[in-house]
Amino acid sequence: MDKMTQTAGQAEWTLGRRTVPVTHLDKLFWPADGVTKGEMLEYYRDMAEVMLPHFRDRPLTLRVFPEGIHGFSFYRRDAPEDTPAWLRTVDYQPKTTDEVIQLLIVEDAAGLVWLANQGAIEFHLWTSRLPALPYPDMAVFDLDPGDQADFGRVLQAALRVRDALQALGLRCYPKTSGGRGMHIYVPLEPAHPFDFVREWVKGVAHQLAAAYPDEIAVAHGPTHRGAQVTIDHAQNSLGRNTAAVYTLRAQPHAPVSTPLRWEEVEAGDIRPEHFTIRTVPARVVKEGDLFAGVLQGGQTLPVPP
Repeated sequence: MDKMTQTAGQAEWTLGRRTVPVTHLDKLFWPADGVTKGEMLEYYRDMAEVMLPHFRDRPLTLRVFPEGIHGFSFYRRDAPEDTPAWLRTVDYQPKTTDEVIQLLIVEDAAGLVWLANQGAIEFHLWTSRLPALPYPDMAVFDLDPGDQADFGRVLQAALRVRDALQALGLRCYPKTSGGRGMHIYVPLEPAHPFDFVREWVKGVAHQLAAAYPDEIAVAHGPTHRGAQVTIDHAQNSLGRNTAAVYTLRAQPHAPVSTPLRWEEVEAGDIRPEHFTIRTVPARVVKEGDLFAGVLQGGQTLPVPP
Protein backbone atom coordinates (compact mmCIF):
# COMPACT_ATOMS: atom_id res chain seq x y z
CA MET A 1 0.00 0.00 0.00
CA ASP A 2 1.28 3.46 -0.94
CA LYS A 3 -0.16 6.71 0.34
CA MET A 4 -0.42 8.79 -2.82
CA THR A 5 -1.29 12.13 -1.23
CA GLN A 6 -1.86 13.30 2.29
CA THR A 7 -3.05 16.58 3.73
CA ALA A 8 -4.37 17.45 7.16
CA GLY A 9 -6.68 14.64 8.20
CA GLN A 10 -7.12 13.04 4.80
CA ALA A 11 -5.25 11.02 2.21
CA GLU A 12 -5.55 8.73 -0.78
CA TRP A 13 -4.43 5.14 -0.36
CA THR A 14 -3.52 2.81 -3.18
CA LEU A 15 -4.83 -0.66 -2.34
CA GLY A 16 -4.18 -3.14 -5.10
CA ARG A 17 -5.64 -1.65 -8.29
CA ARG A 18 -7.84 0.83 -6.41
CA THR A 19 -7.29 4.31 -5.09
CA VAL A 20 -9.40 4.97 -2.00
CA PRO A 21 -9.87 8.40 -0.40
CA VAL A 22 -9.69 8.31 3.39
CA THR A 23 -10.90 11.27 5.42
CA HIS A 24 -11.05 12.73 8.94
CA LEU A 25 -8.13 10.55 9.97
CA ASP A 26 -7.56 12.49 13.19
CA LYS A 27 -11.15 12.20 14.43
CA LEU A 28 -11.36 10.33 17.74
CA PHE A 29 -13.63 7.33 17.24
CA TRP A 30 -12.89 5.83 20.68
CA PRO A 31 -12.16 9.05 22.63
CA ALA A 32 -11.39 7.48 26.02
CA ASP A 33 -8.82 5.20 24.41
CA GLY A 34 -7.33 7.75 22.03
CA VAL A 35 -8.20 5.62 18.99
CA THR A 36 -8.71 7.69 15.86
CA LYS A 37 -10.58 6.96 12.68
CA GLY A 38 -7.20 6.75 10.96
CA GLU A 39 -6.08 4.00 13.31
CA MET A 40 -9.31 2.13 12.60
CA LEU A 41 -8.76 2.40 8.85
CA GLU A 42 -5.17 1.19 9.22
CA TYR A 43 -6.44 -1.78 11.23
CA TYR A 44 -8.83 -2.84 8.48
CA ARG A 45 -6.23 -2.21 5.78
CA ASP A 46 -3.62 -4.31 7.59
CA MET A 47 -6.06 -7.07 8.62
CA ALA A 48 -7.70 -7.40 5.20
CA GLU A 49 -5.56 -10.36 4.16
CA VAL A 50 -6.79 -12.50 7.06
CA MET A 51 -10.37 -11.16 6.98
CA LEU A 52 -11.18 -11.40 3.28
CA PRO A 53 -11.35 -15.21 2.99
CA HIS A 54 -14.16 -15.10 5.56
CA PHE A 55 -15.95 -12.34 3.62
CA ARG A 56 -15.77 -14.02 0.22
CA ASP A 57 -19.19 -14.21 -1.52
CA ARG A 58 -20.92 -13.39 1.76
CA PRO A 59 -23.45 -10.52 2.13
CA LEU A 60 -22.77 -8.21 5.02
CA THR A 61 -24.46 -5.67 7.25
CA LEU A 62 -22.62 -2.62 8.50
CA ARG A 63 -22.99 -0.81 11.79
CA VAL A 64 -22.08 2.77 10.99
CA PHE A 65 -20.91 5.44 13.46
CA PRO A 66 -19.98 8.54 11.42
CA GLU A 67 -18.83 10.47 14.51
CA GLY A 68 -17.36 7.60 16.53
CA ILE A 69 -18.80 5.28 19.15
CA HIS A 70 -20.55 7.99 21.17
CA GLY A 71 -22.33 9.53 18.18
CA PHE A 72 -25.47 8.45 16.37
CA SER A 73 -25.36 5.12 14.57
CA PHE A 74 -27.35 3.02 12.14
CA TYR A 75 -27.32 -0.38 10.51
CA ARG A 76 -26.90 -0.62 6.74
CA ARG A 77 -27.11 -3.66 4.52
CA ASP A 78 -27.97 -1.93 1.25
CA ALA A 79 -25.28 -0.22 -0.78
CA PRO A 80 -25.02 3.58 -0.31
CA GLU A 81 -25.85 5.71 -3.34
CA ASP A 82 -22.22 6.74 -3.74
CA THR A 83 -20.89 3.18 -3.68
CA PRO A 84 -18.11 2.93 -6.29
CA ALA A 85 -18.84 0.77 -9.31
CA TRP A 86 -15.99 -1.57 -8.45
CA LEU A 87 -17.49 -2.56 -5.07
CA ARG A 88 -19.52 -5.71 -5.64
CA THR A 89 -23.25 -5.74 -4.96
CA VAL A 90 -26.01 -8.28 -5.52
CA ASP A 91 -29.75 -7.70 -5.92
CA TYR A 92 -31.86 -9.18 -3.14
CA GLN A 93 -35.54 -8.99 -2.25
CA PRO A 94 -36.26 -9.55 1.46
CA LYS A 95 -39.39 -11.49 2.30
CA THR A 96 -40.75 -8.54 4.28
CA THR A 97 -40.84 -6.06 1.39
CA ASP A 98 -41.38 -5.78 -2.35
CA GLU A 99 -38.32 -3.57 -2.65
CA VAL A 100 -35.18 -5.00 -4.20
CA ILE A 101 -32.03 -3.88 -2.39
CA GLN A 102 -28.38 -4.16 -3.31
CA LEU A 103 -26.46 -6.19 -0.77
CA LEU A 104 -22.79 -5.42 -0.28
CA ILE A 105 -20.06 -8.01 -0.89
CA VAL A 106 -16.48 -7.14 0.11
CA GLU A 107 -13.86 -8.72 -2.13
CA ASP A 108 -10.69 -6.75 -1.45
CA ALA A 109 -8.91 -4.42 0.95
CA ALA A 110 -10.12 -1.40 -0.99
CA GLY A 111 -13.75 -2.35 -0.38
CA LEU A 112 -13.14 -2.95 3.31
CA VAL A 113 -11.40 0.40 3.74
CA TRP A 114 -13.92 2.32 1.61
CA LEU A 115 -16.79 1.11 3.80
CA ALA A 116 -14.86 1.75 7.00
CA ASN A 117 -14.17 5.28 5.77
CA GLN A 118 -17.95 5.81 5.64
CA GLY A 119 -17.90 5.25 9.41
CA ALA A 120 -18.55 1.49 9.38
CA ILE A 121 -16.95 0.32 12.62
CA GLU A 122 -18.62 -3.10 12.68
CA PHE A 123 -18.97 -5.69 9.91
CA HIS A 124 -21.58 -8.43 10.34
CA LEU A 125 -21.76 -11.38 7.94
CA TRP A 126 -24.42 -13.78 6.73
CA THR A 127 -23.85 -17.46 7.44
CA SER A 128 -24.40 -18.35 3.78
CA ARG A 129 -22.55 -17.50 0.59
CA LEU A 130 -23.43 -16.82 -3.01
CA PRO A 131 -24.66 -18.53 -5.06
CA ALA A 132 -26.38 -20.71 -2.42
CA LEU A 133 -27.80 -18.09 -0.04
CA PRO A 134 -30.67 -20.32 1.23
CA TYR A 135 -28.13 -22.91 2.45
CA PRO A 136 -25.78 -21.86 5.26
CA ASP A 137 -22.20 -23.10 5.27
CA MET A 138 -21.93 -22.71 9.04
CA ALA A 139 -24.07 -23.11 12.13
CA VAL A 140 -23.61 -20.57 14.91
CA PHE A 141 -24.13 -20.95 18.65
CA ASP A 142 -24.45 -17.40 20.00
CA LEU A 143 -23.64 -17.36 23.73
CA ASP A 144 -25.15 -14.36 25.51
CA PRO A 145 -24.45 -13.93 29.24
CA GLY A 146 -27.11 -12.75 31.64
CA ASP A 147 -26.56 -9.57 33.57
CA GLN A 148 -25.17 -11.51 36.54
CA ALA A 149 -22.95 -13.86 34.52
CA ASP A 150 -19.24 -13.12 34.25
CA PHE A 151 -17.06 -14.19 31.33
CA GLY A 152 -15.93 -17.27 33.21
CA ARG A 153 -19.48 -18.58 32.89
CA VAL A 154 -19.42 -17.87 29.16
CA LEU A 155 -16.21 -19.88 28.81
CA GLN A 156 -17.78 -22.76 30.75
CA ALA A 157 -20.87 -22.70 28.52
CA ALA A 158 -18.64 -22.70 25.45
CA LEU A 159 -16.95 -25.87 26.69
CA ARG A 160 -20.36 -27.48 27.24
CA VAL A 161 -21.27 -26.69 23.63
CA ARG A 162 -17.94 -27.97 22.34
CA ASP A 163 -18.25 -31.25 24.23
CA ALA A 164 -21.78 -31.80 22.91
CA LEU A 165 -20.69 -31.13 19.34
CA GLN A 166 -17.59 -33.30 19.59
CA ALA A 167 -19.76 -36.14 20.90
CA LEU A 168 -21.68 -35.84 17.63
CA GLY A 169 -18.46 -35.98 15.62
CA LEU A 170 -18.47 -32.29 14.71
CA ARG A 171 -15.54 -29.91 14.87
CA CYS A 172 -16.21 -26.36 16.01
CA TYR A 173 -14.35 -23.11 16.51
CA PRO A 174 -14.76 -20.45 19.22
CA LYS A 175 -14.37 -16.69 19.07
CA THR A 176 -15.20 -13.78 21.30
CA SER A 177 -18.15 -11.72 20.12
CA GLY A 178 -16.23 -8.55 20.84
CA GLY A 179 -18.75 -7.87 23.59
CA ARG A 180 -19.53 -9.97 26.67
CA GLY A 181 -20.37 -13.16 24.80
CA MET A 182 -18.91 -15.78 22.48
CA HIS A 183 -19.75 -17.40 19.17
CA ILE A 184 -19.11 -21.04 18.34
CA TYR A 185 -19.05 -21.88 14.63
CA VAL A 186 -19.69 -25.29 13.10
CA PRO A 187 -18.48 -25.35 9.46
CA LEU A 188 -20.89 -27.08 7.10
CA GLU A 189 -21.34 -28.11 3.55
CA PRO A 190 -24.19 -25.93 2.20
CA ALA A 191 -26.54 -28.90 2.18
CA HIS A 192 -29.16 -27.97 4.80
CA PRO A 193 -31.71 -25.14 4.53
CA PHE A 194 -31.75 -22.49 7.24
CA ASP A 195 -34.86 -23.86 8.94
CA PHE A 196 -33.17 -27.22 9.46
CA VAL A 197 -29.94 -25.68 10.81
CA ARG A 198 -31.79 -23.33 13.14
CA GLU A 199 -33.94 -26.11 14.59
CA TRP A 200 -30.89 -28.33 14.93
CA VAL A 201 -29.00 -25.68 16.93
CA LYS A 202 -32.13 -25.10 19.01
CA GLY A 203 -32.32 -28.83 19.76
CA VAL A 204 -28.72 -28.95 20.99
CA ALA A 205 -29.36 -25.83 23.07
CA HIS A 206 -32.40 -27.39 24.73
CA GLN A 207 -30.45 -30.55 25.53
CA LEU A 208 -27.70 -28.49 27.15
CA ALA A 209 -30.19 -26.36 29.09
CA ALA A 210 -31.82 -29.54 30.41
CA ALA A 211 -28.47 -31.04 31.40
CA TYR A 212 -27.07 -27.84 32.97
CA PRO A 213 -30.08 -25.74 34.06
CA ASP A 214 -28.04 -23.55 36.39
CA GLU A 215 -25.57 -22.70 33.64
CA ILE A 216 -27.41 -22.56 30.32
CA ALA A 217 -30.75 -21.25 29.06
CA VAL A 218 -32.36 -21.14 25.61
CA ALA A 219 -33.28 -17.77 24.13
CA HIS A 220 -37.00 -17.01 24.28
CA GLY A 221 -36.96 -13.23 23.94
CA PRO A 222 -34.78 -10.16 23.49
CA THR A 223 -33.53 -9.92 27.08
CA HIS A 224 -32.02 -12.28 29.59
CA ARG A 225 -31.22 -11.71 33.23
CA GLY A 226 -29.48 -13.80 35.82
CA ALA A 227 -26.31 -15.85 35.99
CA GLN A 228 -27.12 -18.23 33.14
CA VAL A 229 -25.68 -18.02 29.64
CA THR A 230 -28.32 -18.02 26.91
CA ILE A 231 -27.80 -19.87 23.63
CA ASP A 232 -29.45 -17.89 20.84
CA HIS A 233 -30.27 -20.02 17.80
CA ALA A 234 -32.08 -17.29 15.85
CA GLN A 235 -28.88 -16.15 14.11
CA ASN A 236 -29.23 -19.25 11.94
CA SER A 237 -31.84 -17.61 9.71
CA LEU A 238 -31.76 -16.34 6.15
CA GLY A 239 -30.76 -12.69 6.16
CA ARG A 240 -29.59 -12.65 9.77
CA ASN A 241 -25.96 -11.92 10.49
CA THR A 242 -23.29 -12.30 13.15
CA ALA A 243 -20.31 -10.13 13.99
CA ALA A 244 -17.59 -11.01 11.51
CA VAL A 245 -14.41 -12.59 12.73
CA TYR A 246 -11.85 -9.82 13.37
CA THR A 247 -14.42 -7.02 13.19
CA LEU A 248 -14.00 -4.14 15.60
CA ARG A 249 -16.88 -3.43 17.97
CA ALA A 250 -18.23 -0.03 18.96
CA GLN A 251 -17.51 -0.51 22.65
CA PRO A 252 -14.89 0.86 25.05
CA HIS A 253 -11.26 -0.10 24.31
CA ALA A 254 -12.00 -0.89 20.62
CA PRO A 255 -12.48 -4.65 21.15
CA VAL A 256 -12.20 -7.19 18.35
CA SER A 257 -14.22 -10.36 17.73
CA THR A 258 -11.28 -12.71 18.07
CA PRO A 259 -10.77 -16.44 17.39
CA LEU A 260 -9.57 -18.50 20.33
CA ARG A 261 -7.81 -21.79 20.82
CA TRP A 262 -9.82 -24.28 22.85
CA GLU A 263 -6.85 -24.51 25.20
CA GLU A 264 -7.34 -20.82 26.00
CA VAL A 265 -11.02 -21.42 26.71
CA GLU A 266 -10.13 -24.32 29.00
CA ALA A 267 -7.56 -22.25 30.90
CA GLY A 268 -10.33 -19.81 31.76
CA ASP A 269 -8.17 -16.74 32.29
CA ILE A 270 -8.88 -14.82 29.08
CA ARG A 271 -11.23 -11.84 28.97
CA PRO A 272 -12.78 -9.92 26.06
CA GLU A 273 -10.81 -6.79 26.93
CA HIS A 274 -7.58 -8.65 26.14
CA PHE A 275 -8.42 -8.52 22.42
CA THR A 276 -8.40 -5.00 20.98
CA ILE A 277 -7.40 -2.99 17.94
CA ARG A 278 -3.93 -2.67 19.48
CA THR A 279 -3.35 -6.31 20.45
CA VAL A 280 -5.05 -8.49 17.84
CA PRO A 281 -2.81 -7.73 14.82
CA ALA A 282 0.28 -8.96 16.70
CA ARG A 283 -1.69 -11.99 17.91
CA VAL A 284 -2.55 -12.89 14.31
CA VAL A 285 1.10 -12.59 13.30
CA LYS A 286 1.99 -15.01 16.10
CA GLU A 287 -0.96 -17.44 15.94
CA GLY A 288 -2.08 -17.18 12.32
CA ASP A 289 -5.78 -17.33 11.52
CA LEU A 290 -7.25 -19.55 14.23
CA PHE A 291 -10.55 -19.45 12.33
CA ALA A 292 -9.16 -20.88 9.10
CA GLY A 293 -10.79 -24.24 9.85
CA VAL A 294 -14.22 -22.64 9.55
CA LEU A 295 -13.56 -22.19 5.84
CA GLN A 296 -12.99 -25.91 5.27
CA GLY A 297 -16.63 -26.98 5.41
CA GLY A 298 -16.93 -30.70 4.92
CA GLN A 299 -19.54 -31.43 7.59
CA THR A 300 -23.22 -32.28 7.55
CA LEU A 301 -25.43 -32.27 10.59
CA PRO A 302 -26.55 -35.60 12.01
CA VAL A 303 -30.19 -36.43 12.66
CA PRO A 304 -31.67 -33.65 14.82
CA PRO A 305 -30.87 -34.38 18.48
